[in-house]
Amino acid sequence: MRRFQHRFAKNMVAFLAGAALFSSSFAWAEDIQLFNGKDFSNWHGRTTIDPKVYATKSDAEKAKWNDEIKTHWKIEGNEIVNDGKGAYLTTNEDYEDFDFEFEYKIVANCDSGIYLRGIPQVQIWDPTSEASKVHGAEKGSGGLWNNPAGWAGKDPIVRADKPAGEWNKMKIRLVGERCTVWLNDQTVVKHARLHNYFAKGEPLPKSGPIQLQTHGAEIRFRNLKLSTHDAETANKLLAQDEVAAMDNAKFESLFNGKDLAGWAGATSNYTVVDGAIQCMKGKGGVLHSEKVYSDYVFRVDFKLPPAGNNGLAMRYPTKEERAEKYKGNADGAYIGMCELQVLDDGHQNYKSIDPRQAHGSAYGMVAAKRGYLRPTGQWNHQTVRVQGSKVTVELNGTTILDTDLSQVSEFMANTPHPGKDRTSGHVGFAGHSDEVQFKNVEILPLK
Repeated sequence: MRRFQHRFAKNMVAFLAGAALFSSSFAWAEDIQLFNGKDFSNWHGRTTIDPKVYATKSDAEKAKWNDEIKTHWKIEGNEIVNDGKGAYLTTNEDYEDFDFEFEYKIVANCDSGIYLRGIPQVQIWDPTSEASKVHGAEKGSGGLWNNPAGWAGKDPIVRADKPAGEWNKMKIRLVGERCTVWLNDQTVVKHARLHNYFAKGEPLPKSGPIQLQTHGAEIRFRNLKLSTHDAETANKLLAQDEVAAMDNAKFESLFNGKDLAGWAGATSNYTVVDGAIQCMKGKGGVLHSEKVYSDYVFRVDFKLPPAGNNGLAMRYPTKEERAEKYKGNADGAYIGMCELQVLDDGHQNYKSIDPRQAHGSAYGMVAAKRGYLRPTGQWNHQTVRVQGSKVTVELNGTTILDTDLSQVSEFMANTPHPGKDRTSGHVGFAGHSDEVQFKNVEILPLK
């Protein structure tokens, strides 16, 4: 990326300490026993409430919800039973990325659901209910019912419910804000974004509890199984589910994992380390594809060292254009359509940056949402859609930037971006001295 206007000096002691951890694995994965078969010691009572607001509630208010669990929830054999009333059964622990599998059985006219990270909801109900028909019950269970109209996933793809009185099997995958739901072994929601019900326009919370919701009629749950995903698994699932959601689209690989064949520009400033493209320490410049693209989906896994700084060059001008129009100026943050920051923006070196310099931002033009990077030393998965003047950035399954650059008229430091309206160009990496790594570099041209 380009040099910061107020570039902070690197703290070498902290960097070297972080580098010692850089090669180690931070990944974790675990199968969680949510229900011990005896009691609700792993659970508490909570209703439909913003998790941030819940944290401010008094002990007395929380105790009232816990008392409702004692009154309206019970255990029969290996089954959890609710009578249709009271607070929702809520895990004591918060979870990030996971697969949640369980079985449920409803009575006629039942209406229930599953809250993910405390956010409503994956819908469960009786599709034959006349009372719920006005709300779309006939379409079946599994949909993300609180998604806004027009959002993918609001309604299930197929109706896969078994009749009331029979056991249904449901599996929910949540990675970032991307949700996939299977009901009785049929995909009913495919890699859809779960809307943040409590904060319109904001991404889903990074973590939160699972809640078993109910209102109005008895529901039973059994065989609850939660499998959390480490960074490596989450990235693989995202890459896999992205392709499935695009009808098995064929991405073009831009990196062979061995050398820089197919790349041009600052090739002498980058190297290949352990199957990844790495900017050399103290080096930089734009390493770009030999090919030129117009509209596309670009995806890549990247790993940041502490205070790491790089960028993704979108629609970067050709060598001929740079020589003729920009007199050799190679600053992709300005002469390309945009540079999408790749930055350890939580590091103390960057505590005073402009929001338009944070990770995922269209540099100097539009700020991305923050807080969705994995810890330094872990691999992140990022997908970028460039279509016309619109740019969308999804980091680890969460959309952090969704903007139309044609509408941008204010620039950081009043510095214009002459390339922002470009319609084609190279894709690449805009390095700046740090050993940031990239792998699984792929592109899908859009017709």
